[in-house]
Amino acid sequence: MFIEANPYKWPYDGNLAAENTALMVIDMQRDFVSKGGYVDAMGYDISLTARAIEPIRKLLDVARSVRGLRIIHTREGHRPDLSDLNQIKKWQTQRTGTEIGAQGPLGRVLVRGEEGWDIIDTLYPLSDEIIVDKPGKSAFYATDLEQILRSQGIEHLILTGVTTDCCVHGTLREANDRGFECLTLEDCTGATVYENHCAALNTITTAGGLFGAVSDSAHVMETLKQMKEMG
Repeated sequence: MFIEANPYKWPYDGNLAAENTALMVIDMQRDFVSKGGYVDAMGYDISLTARAIEPIRKLLDVARSVRGLRIIHTREGHRPDLSDLNQIKKWQTQRTGTEIGAQGPLGRVLVRGEEGWDIIDTLYPLSDEIIVDKPGKSAFYATDLEQILRSQGIEHLILTGVTTDCCVHGTLREANDRGFECLTLEDCTGATVYENHCAALNTITTAGGLFGAVSDSAHVMETLKQMKEMG
């Protein structure tokens, strides 16, 4: 079974099944897609990240109906005492005027337990869906994500979320090096700068699929519905 994608039908070996596949929803938190959050405070147009909300919602509706398909959500954020915040990241966010840990309209910026840190209600995980909390950009850094994937027999990752050029791409690159085959969905991702979104997707497809393949939610939902019908 394949999903139509660019630059090749995904996955490369056609060995796609619910049991060896996970849908990842990366960092769909209020701080990244909502008014008053971290991205909004930096002065970016949040419609460029929020664009992913509705396509992901529709995709989740279908994915949740497929027995055996794993759904994994991630949240970027730091401990309330900021003991896991490195000095470089702290300095960088100070320069943008949106320092991590500072008080904002949605609570302390990117701090675990705050309103802005949590996943938006529209896409909130169900009780049987996995949440990986991470202190960095990649979902593999300082987390048990790889252990979860190996334990569950996951070989294929369908990537959605924000931002395309940062946390999605960071996760994608590490997944690729670890031997997971990845499919990134154009309409289910977004970046603070649209040109960066396009460039990040283009990087994936260069050299015959340097970091995997790119598709969209319509093609994935079509295949997932077939998968559901097959039981």
